[in-house]
Amino acid sequence: MKNILITGCSSGFGFDAAKHFASKGHHVYATMRDVAGRNAAKAKELNDFAKAGNHSLDVIELDVVSDESVKSAVAQMGEVDVLINNAGRGFGGPIEAFTSKQILDQLDLNIVGTARVATAVLPKMRAKKSGLIIQVSSTAGRAAFPGFGVYHASKWGLEGMSEAMRYELAPLGIDVVLVEPGPFATNFFGAMVNAEDQEIAKAYQHVGEFFGGFEQQVTGMFADENAPTDPQIVVDIFDKLVETPAGKRPIRTIAGLDFGFQAFNDATEPIRKAGLAGMGIDAWDGPQG
Repeated sequence: MKNILITGCSSGFGFDAAKHFASKGHHVYATMRDVAGRNAAKAKELNDFAKAGNHSLDVIELDVVSDESVKSAVAQMGEVDVLINNAGRGFGGPIEAFTSKQILDQLDLNIVGTARVATAVLPKMRAKKSGLIIQVSSTAGRAAFPGFGVYHASKWGLEGMSEAMRYELAPLGIDVVLVEPGPFATNFFGAMVNAEDQEIAKAYQHVGEFFGGFEQQVTGMFADENAPTDPQIVVDIFDKLVETPAGKRPIRTIAGLDFGFQAFNDATEPIRKAGLAGMGIDAWDGPQG
């Protein structure tokens, strides 16, 4: 049994993962914003699920963009063996149409937010010389498309930060891995934050047309029962990573529709490993068993 902290449990991968791991007998800290407000119904659903099945699941208020909220939440927990940094959101539109504050908000949520939670649990992980941090990135962290530039910045940044964390923490017994989902049947597009200056956005008609067409194409795939868009695919990857022994976990795992980016990961992996060997730190590529 492991103590598993999951962020962003009000919907999507986080909600499903909380139920999944609790059902397997793990102790789950299911965190989300606004437990007593707009997410009260989801919090109640998780609490009712735990009570009905006698599962070990605690719903805890945690806002990843608040230092105080993160500290307060983690203070209510015991040891954390696994952190699944799942909370996040996408900002969509041409880059010129975003305010600087919006761009900072996107980076704060998708990059700084993961660091806030990680740094809150790392002291205890370092003390026991073990732990696993799963960073939920995206295929959008490996390539770029028009209309997603601000979101790409956050996920590309998360990729770089997480890779550096992997090398920093491996000698201390802690594993850091990335999961890169493609589009899934969650509310990603419905929850997307639009660029604030819509007058400027109108000058980018070609971007709007691409964005709309891409959204229509992807959401159309959700109706295809043969398309790999069931969120459980991602939850099963989380589970596999948790069950895989330390030192055996891959740094990156793509989930679902990969748009060919698996080939990109496969091609760059030998280069990454060669770079580590050249710097004499190839032994830092994950804990040594």
